Amino acid sequence: MDKRLAFNEDVENYDKRRPTYCDDLFKDVLAYSQLEQGKKALEVGIGTGQATRPFLETGCELTAIELGRDLAEYSKLKFQEYKNFRVCNTSFEEYECPNNSIDIIYSATAFHWIPENIGYPKVLKLLKSGGILALFWNRPFVARVNDELHQNIQSIYQRYRPSSTKIIEHDTERYKNISKTIQAYGFREVVFKLYHLTRTFSSSDYISLLNTYSDHRSLPPATKELFESEIKEAIVRFGDVLNVYDTIDLYLARK
Repeated sequence: MDKRLAFNEDVENYDKRRPTYCDDLFKDVLAYSQLEQGKKALEVGIGTGQATRPFLETGCELTAIELGRDLAEYSKLKFQEYKNFRVCNTSFEEYECPNNSIDIIYSATAFHWIPENIGYPKVLKLLKSGGILALFWNRPFVARVNDELHQNIQSIYQRYRPSSTKIIEHDTERYKNISKTIQAYGFREVVFKLYHLTRTFSSSDYISLLNTYSDHRSLPPATKELFESEIKEAIVRFGDVLNVYDTIDLYLARK
């Protein structure tokens, strides 16, 4: 199964557990893009709309692309009161609209699913002259050197998911590479910003969060059950409270 479709399997949990994005991020994107009524926006990978409402509230004409059928239907109902909104149940690669017709294309923790050599050139073609690209990712981090609970959780990850990608909290190399990639495809005036949030979870809520990630859902059932059991037990031992530290990286650029 396409890993992108794993998000489509438990839509309500996805909407409840996946983080939204901070107000300052939306203010910065909207200020940079000068998005307003009458302009056209395209969201790539809406999911359940964690990054959608602030754009809709500008009065722009917003089209959202979503590969998962259930996610697309959920978001359609979630924002049904907005007459300036529509959802297309397709992939960005297959989505069709006139070139040079969109004022802003944005994507929240989704653009990495699109092959680089397809995604960036297509964005460039679809945007109007001077149009805006806004890409941002929420990257949860659950490790602190002096925090015994976080260290226990990291050791559990190493036992059950040793090949999982290690997330670096302050990944300056990542930030430079993404900014350079955007420039390499012909975008200009690239702006990079960082934001930080902290979320608090009980053991049960954290397990629910893990089940919104495709790599976790794809674990063999027996392994997944043991992994979740150990994670839950560790959190319970430390008062049933776990802090997750979110780092959000934003990239803005102009065609």
